[in-house]
Parts: sequence; C-alpha cells; structure tokens
Amino acid sequence: MTMTRPRTDGSLSRGLLLLMSVATGLAAAGNYFAQPLLDLISRELALGPTLAALTVTVAQGGYALGLILLVPLGDLLERRRLAVSLYAATAVFLLVSATAASGTVLLAGTALTALTSVGAQVVVPFAATLADPAERGRVVGTVMTGLMLGLLLARTASGALSELGGWRTVYWVHAVLMALMAVLLRVFLPRLGGDGRRLSYPGLLRSTVAMFRYEPLLRWRAGIGALSLASFSVLWTALTFLLVRPPYGWSESAIGLFGLVGVAGALTATVAGRLADRGHVQIVTGAGTVLLLASWLAIAAGARSLVWLLVGVIVLDLAHQAVLNSTQNVLYALSPEARNRINSAFLTALFAGGAAGSALTSVLWVNGGWTGVCVLGAALSAGTVVLRVLERSQVKAPARAAATAARTARSAAASSRGAPVVRNL
Repeated sequence: MTMTRPRTDGSLSRGLLLLMSVATGLAAAGNYFAQPLLDLISRELALGPTLAALTVTVAQGGYALGLILLVPLGDLLERRRLAVSLYAATAVFLLVSATAASGTVLLAGTALTALTSVGAQVVVPFAATLADPAERGRVVGTVMTGLMLGLLLARTASGALSELGGWRTVYWVHAVLMALMAVLLRVFLPRLGGDGRRLSYPGLLRSTVAMFRYEPLLRWRAGIGALSLASFSVLWTALTFLLVRPPYGWSESAIGLFGLVGVAGALTATVAGRLADRGHVQIVTGAGTVLLLASWLAIAAGARSLVWLLVGVIVLDLAHQAVLNSTQNVLYALSPEARNRINSAFLTALFAGGAAGSALTSVLWVNGGWTGVCVLGAALSAGTVVLRVLERSQVKAPARAAATAARTARSAAASSRGAPVVRNL
C-alpha cells in the first residue's frame, strides 16, 4: 500500500471503490438478516408472533431515524470519522443482538443497529465526492450495486449461517465483518471535512428539510424515486404470497432463493451509471420509468407462468435501478456542499414510498389477490412516468445542466484544489 495523492482525472482507485461498495452492502444487509429467522428467534426467546414481527418494524423505524438524524452530519463533520464511527457502532449493537437473552434486548439491539447502519448512506455520497465528475455515474452505480447485492443476498446468507450454528451466528459474523470494515475504512478512506461547519445541529436538520423548498429538482426526483421504490416493494412484498399458493406451492427456502433473481437487476446499476456519464442521464431516467410500467404486464402474466414472472422481476429490478442511479447522479450534482443533506432528504422520501408500497400491498392482496397487486404496482409505476414528464416540462434548465455535467467535466480542465491524501489499495 502506497501513499499517493489522487490524480486529477479521478481520486478513487479501483480498490478503494470496491471497498466502499462492499462496505455499503454489508451495512445494508444487516436490516434484513432477521426476516427469515423470525420463527427460530421467537421459539428460542419465547416471543409471541406480534413481538417477533415487531423486529422488522423496529428495524425500519430505526433506519428511518438514522436517515433523518445522522446522514446530514456528513455535511457538518469530518466524513471519514463519521463513517468509521457509524460502522464501529453498528458492530457493537450487533453484539447486543447476538447475546440477547430476551425479546426486549433483541428489539433494542435491532433498533440501534438499524439506526447506525445508515453509515452506508454516508459512504455513497463520500464516493460521489471523491469521484471525477465525468465518472460520477459509474462510481455511484458501482457503490449502489454493492448496496443492492447486500439487500438481495442478506436473506440467503442468513438462512445458510443459521443452519450452521443457529440464528445468533448471523449476528456474530456480521458484527465481526462490520468491525473489520470500520478498520479498513479508517485506513483507506481519505480525510474529508464537512462543508457545513458553521451550522448548528438543529440548523443542519432544518436545512435538510429546506432542501425540498429550495431545490425543485429534488422534489420531482424524490417523488419519482418514492413511487419507483413503492412499486418495487409491492412486488417483493406480494411475491411470497403468490409463490406459496398453487400453481407454485414453493417452500420457504425456495422462495428465499428466488431473491437471487434480483441480482441481475442490481448488476445493471453500473451500466446506467456509465450512460449517465456520457450525458444520457435523462434518457436513462425516462427509459427506466417506462420499463417499470411495462414490467407489470409480464408480472401479471406470471400468476401462472414462471417464465413471465422471471422476466417481469428482472425488468422491474433493472428499471428501478436505472431510475435510482440516474436520480442520484442528478441530485449529487446539484449542490456539492450540501450533498449529504440532499441525500438524506431524498432517501427519507424514498423510504417512505417503499413503506407505503408494502402497507398497501397487504390490503390489496386480501381484497384483490394477485390482480389487485399488479394493478397497484402498475398504477405506482405509471405515476413515475407522469412525474417524469412533468419534471421535464417544468424544470428544464436544471435538468439540462445535470445532463451535460459529465460532458463538461470531460472537456474542461480539472480545477485545481487541495486534494486529500488517499492510501491506494
């Protein structure tokens, strides 16, 4: 490992980018490990069904609080220290869950772990800041690929580890990995000071909320992202209900493996990022919203056809990734000094959309079955198309500026600035 200053054509080595991608995936995965283990946990700790299910709700609530209360700190504090602290704290809280002797302790550990696991959302804008503007889309796409793979593979890894040594093994292993990641981030990330040092913490939070007022593009993109994740959540929430019934009748382990299908969509995030770097970010968003809507035709046919179901799931995952990646590329170019606050505001809206999608799915499944679920998913996806058209008609100048940012960065000489010291992997 050598000490070097970052190049003017990009301060992010491949090794450091890979490390940041793995780090985001590990942090995100922690909120999903418990879902396939609820039965095992409830039996060992003598939890009732309601209390066992509450672990999922607590994880969602803790993560939402972290997005609102902790992610904006990246604009106030030295960012490497913030990221390392959050990863180290997550490792400690995982140990609380691993050693829990009661449901109350497990819930506390789960809530605190979810709260600090938003360290992943500090790493993503960190990577965007270190990236050359002409490669920001590729960099964000790579880091987000790691995050999505963590989400999708968490349940599969959880089931495998629990079979080896019980449900506590998952928490022990994850705690060790998060502690290791905290050390690696401390060694290899450069120091990067926040730009909002003059703000108080309450002022920082007020400023985060105010982003919606001052950045019209954030409002449009937050709406598009929220509807996209809502549509995504509708599918993955209802899929279990479909697959356990005829004509499928799959076991829980087989349903868990079905999540691997989503990997194909996650791996396309870098493709969307490269297209954004070439100045096609607006096309990527538009195509993503249209594909999101079209995917529900195949998903509806998947009620009795596994082939159509697979096609629909892959297309929907691909489309959601295209919308998410292109949106982040646009938003990260808006105001570099407020990047973490913009990220916090956007992700809070995104999370709210996903939660609403899951809640509506439960109602629609009871009253309308798979057809009702597909109508809901298609309606939400149609909403992304409508908002996309409205955004293009009402926020033309900022959209054009974001679309040409990559071309400008490639043609203009890199501006000289004090570059942080990076230890290359």
